[in-house]
Amino acid sequence: MEPRLALPRLALIVGAGSGLSASLARLFARHNVQVAMAARNPDKLAALCAETGAASFACEVSEPEEVGGLFDAVVASLGEPDVVVFNAAARARGPVASLVPEEVARAIAVSAYGGFLVGQQAARLMVPKGAGTILFTGASASVKGYPLSAPFAMGKFALRGLAQSMARELAPQGVHVAHVVIDGAIRNPGRTEPPDAPDSMLDPDAIAATYWHLIGQDRSAWTWEVEVRPWVERF
Repeated sequence: MEPRLALPRLALIVGAGSGLSASLARLFARHNVQVAMAARNPDKLAALCAETGAASFACEVSEPEEVGGLFDAVVASLGEPDVVVFNAAARARGPVASLVPEEVARAIAVSAYGGFLVGQQAARLMVPKGAGTILFTGASASVKGYPLSAPFAMGKFALRGLAQSMARELAPQGVHVAHVVIDGAIRNPGRTEPPDAPDSMLDPDAIAATYWHLIGQDRSAWTWEVEVRPWVERF
């Protein structure tokens, strides 16, 4: 019989909120995985932390010092994470001719540069051990640029390139890197499908189950990218 893969002990979710991140935190907690969550405003995570036993941290993902400080704080208080999920993103919407450059720079800094900073810190911990999982949350915009949404597409395209490069670099060193393209809107406590479009949104618990599957994959069959979408969504 093949040996069972070791379950992760600690998972860090960066860019945590009330949707997918909450589902991930609950799923990890059910599997007895300690959860750490980071957000610009960790106060909004208080109820979720009480429910799951998670620890919360403040972090601006576009600032190298803050990301480095986040990992230092997590390691000092909880230990080194076995799983790191990057779930942060920012948008700037509007006609390309009217976009505010500073807002575009902010969107790219959070979605792409923030992913690099978090991925870099995770790799620094995981490569010496030859083990760990780094998951990046993508979107439809990772592969399709939509009108009035150029900054989001720019950030998500860049994040996908980062994930692909890291996957090829780190897999031989024992670290699994995967990118999840979430092709559609996600249900959350304040956002559900309209009556005339049932099943048009993704269930965050179902997405979380896909993340858990990626974490448990055997190294002989690692996935670098997976797409999830409602069955009614057009490819």
